[in-house]
Amino acid sequence: MFCCAFMWKSGGEDLQGFYPVRPECQSDVPRTRFKSRAGKTLSARRWHAAFTEDGHLDMEKVLRRIQRGGIHPSIKGAVWEFLSGCYDPDSTFDERTKLRDLRREQYGSWKEECKNMVPVVGSGKYITMAVVSENGQPIEDSSVENQGWIVKTAVTDDRTLQWMLSLHQIGLDVARTDRYLSFYENDINQSKLWDVLAIYTWLNLDIGYVQGMNDICSPMIILFEDEADAFWCFERVMRRLRENFRATATSMGVQTQLGVLSQVIKTVDPRLHQHLEDLDGGEYLFAIRMLMVLFRREFSFLDALYLWELMWAMEYNPNMFATYEELENRNNNNAADDPKLLKRYGKFERKYVNSGNNERHSNTIAVFVVASVLQTKNKRLLKEAKGLDDVVQILGDIAGNLDAKKACKEALKIHEKFLKKANRQ
Repeated sequence: MFCCAFMWKSGGEDLQGFYPVRPECQSDVPRTRFKSRAGKTLSARRWHAAFTEDGHLDMEKVLRRIQRGGIHPSIKGAVWEFLSGCYDPDSTFDERTKLRDLRREQYGSWKEECKNMVPVVGSGKYITMAVVSENGQPIEDSSVENQGWIVKTAVTDDRTLQWMLSLHQIGLDVARTDRYLSFYENDINQSKLWDVLAIYTWLNLDIGYVQGMNDICSPMIILFEDEADAFWCFERVMRRLRENFRATATSMGVQTQLGVLSQVIKTVDPRLHQHLEDLDGGEYLFAIRMLMVLFRREFSFLDALYLWELMWAMEYNPNMFATYEELENRNNNNAADDPKLLKRYGKFERKYVNSGNNERHSNTIAVFVVASVLQTKNKRLLKEAKGLDDVVQILGDIAGNLDAKKACKEALKIHEKFLKKANRQ
């Protein structure tokens, strides 16, 4: 793990040292608010103590600690694998080792498949110029930009063509991703990000590659030394987010969540909603970026990770692993009637289990975090916003000034208020 040699000290550690910023970019990066707090933040010691001798994890204890104070950077990757549903807390060390080995082998197979089509995959380099035209014809003058490699014959297979057409766009986005971090001064690290995104796109052409996926994937590349482990964590996280990136000629997937956001604000703050409606902002398109990349632009790198893990802990469902692996669920039998089982769910998720509502889909905590941001800017929006440009500017001022834990706490309050008012209607 990147910079994991630092020792944890209560409240006094420079956690930014785990994700150093290039000196010339210091003034452009939002300040980091997250601090490790003894007794609250999940430390390496607490994490290792949460396992039984054979490897079963006390997820209830872990969730409680994360929801109180986040995760120390030295163990983020390991904890994220459980939060994202990569592993079942009820599994043993041996079971997880076998599964990890199988997944690494599977990723290697997929990577080799992609490399046979495009030799730049896995080479430590990446593509930034289109290699084929829309009709599948090779673009010969692409060789200089693409490390001397060119497509030699016309591409006739539709799936392969669709994939190849996306590779340079992935590369252009990779070149811009988190460039303020010292980690990405190393070309090898950029190429790992490109490889993971390229392989994910090959396997998910129904969604394809959409700008913003690079922002979601980047932390995994930094947190995991093994590229295959980074891929699987990204793949699991994308299970939650992929519908946001689905687009058609007439709509974007994220519009479903924007519709929920509109309904939430209309319910909990009708005056603000009407004001936004009057400004032609009732579709809440100004919130697209927040939802698509989960506030990566509004927080420092470390604070964004802190926000993610708070949200994931609050949304945690112990059936995730079984669902993703298409196994028979182990923990959902009468969970609402069993306090012990219910404690294994995150705070946010419990509300839906208690209500028996399993069809929430777009009602993610991220929607309510956006609602909490709008609530904090309520007075300014009502007083100063005379047009959508003003709304964007006012919300733009939150960069570096948001408190992740406070935002999540307010999101839970708004969620509670929304459910109560919605049930009365």
